[in-house]
Amino acid sequence: MMFLKNFFNDIDSIIERDPAASSRISVILLYPTVHILFLYKISNFLWRKKIKFLARFLMQFGRIFTGIEIHPGAKIGNRLFMDHGYGIVIGETAEIGNDVTIYQGVTLGGIMPSIESYNQRLKKRHPTIGNNVIIGSGAQILGAIEVGDFSRVGANSVVTKSVAKNVTVAGIPAREFAQSNKKKFEPYGYSNDGTDPREKKIVALLKKIEKLEKDITSLKRKN
Repeated sequence: MMFLKNFFNDIDSIIERDPAASSRISVILLYPTVHILFLYKISNFLWRKKIKFLARFLMQFGRIFTGIEIHPGAKIGNRLFMDHGYGIVIGETAEIGNDVTIYQGVTLGGIMPSIESYNQRLKKRHPTIGNNVIIGSGAQILGAIEVGDFSRVGANSVVTKSVAKNVTVAGIPAREFAQSNKKKFEPYGYSNDGTDPREKKIVALLKKIEKLEKDITSLKRKN
């Protein structure tokens, strides 16, 4: 009974977050996030029981079937929703909290895994995602960093440093744009509306320089 309750809680959380979700049956039959997470739960159980080959085999099947790649060793909380899902990669030591939303093309990966890969074995090398985080399409979150609760990661961002709670980050490299609870989040693309604090400083400096140039020109004329 507890399994069914949790299962339907997951389904209902998807319906709450996706306006295209019309019913429970449509989510169960048509949403790849449901299919891959079902396989993940079996594979993760096998992985923890040291039946690693079968665990990896099941997730490889899930990858072919859904286009989503999750390592069976990853730790995933409740009510994860991978919207569209295609191209998502979640690494072995990644950790994901509750009520997280991830859009297509996101990578929760390591930094340069092909270099000195032997020294990276059995070490934490993938990110930890907090609760109620939203990660926009194409974002790359790399390394053993943390993304705080209720934070937002803009589309196509590259995040290599930890993100504080309740902030929106975007860009390459990603930097803070605003408090996440005060700004509308755009998961498919980040429009620059002048809220970038660095841009504001640069604009202010340019205005000061322009004013100084005018003052210098005025002084030269008087002399």
